[in-house]
Amino acid sequence: MASAAQMVALLRSHADGDDEHFYAVALQVAAQEAKQGHERLASEIKQLVDEAKLTRARRTVVPLNKHTGELANLLTVSYPSSRLGDIVLGARLADQLKRVIKEHRNAGRILEHGLSPRRKLMLVGPPGTGKTFSASVLAGELGLPLFVVRLDGLLTKYMGETAVKLRQIFDATDRTRGVYFFDEFDAIGSERGLSNDVGEVRRILNSFLQMIDHDPSNSLIMAATNHPEILDRALYRRFDDVLSYDLPDAEQASELLRDRLCGYAPESFRWQDFGVSSVGLSFADIARVAEEVIKDALIDGQDRISAERLGQAILERHDAVERLKRFK
Repeated sequence: MASAAQMVALLRSHADGDDEHFYAVALQVAAQEAKQGHERLASEIKQLVDEAKLTRARRTVVPLNKHTGELANLLTVSYPSSRLGDIVLGARLADQLKRVIKEHRNAGRILEHGLSPRRKLMLVGPPGTGKTFSASVLAGELGLPLFVVRLDGLLTKYMGETAVKLRQIFDATDRTRGVYFFDEFDAIGSERGLSNDVGEVRRILNSFLQMIDHDPSNSLIMAATNHPEILDRALYRRFDDVLSYDLPDAEQASELLRDRLCGYAPESFRWQDFGVSSVGLSFADIARVAEEVIKDALIDGQDRISAERLGQAILERHDAVERLKRFK
């Protein structure tokens, strides 16, 4: 059990409100118990410390959306309740997200050995495949706020100003633990050798590389892009993991349709057939299809959707996607 000195240290740190010292002493007690063969007790103490840190992070979240000044123009904050079960993903991608969640829930025992959980993630893939929703899922699973970086506030035409604003965002990651999401990241991280590159673009990218290299925070930093081919190669070395997103296959499409429409569809629905006809659409496109057929049924005073209308909505979405491609 804890020594007299450790008991005194625990009580004093608790009275002083010094949570970090309290956790450190508790982990010392856990290590001591493990050496004495009390593995179960040691594991329980470590688990309690991890849970206490997570609870503390939730309590001490600073609502940046209520702040005034520059930071309020750079970050939009939300508090997602999304969970892994709310998103349809391939097995490999789901395993990667589960690994990130598991590492952060057990951060205490990882940090104790001089290691750190994955917290810098690059998300690549076509639009509508779940990159932004994945950021919401990680925030929801870990009980953290989601901070979305506003590119309209970050990128300016004045030399050096964007780098200063980037510094403010990275300072915020250290002050307030959360999930910080850079969408359309190619606006910041495009390859330095591109023919249309200018000096200021190189300076912004170099500033980002330096800041992410020296970021001391416990926040998750996520960057998403639809164009990984134009990102500077140096960026990939700065991220702990690269998550690749693809359009859903027939099985994933049918699963999403069933999830969104099961309360409105007859039991005779052949979901797999609709999944096959949805191949080529993104997760976002399929979600829109589901919304459209539900709205049509409600407008018509029906509480059930029809197979004919669902098939028609899928074809209409395919046509819309093709038309959009021609405008690009």
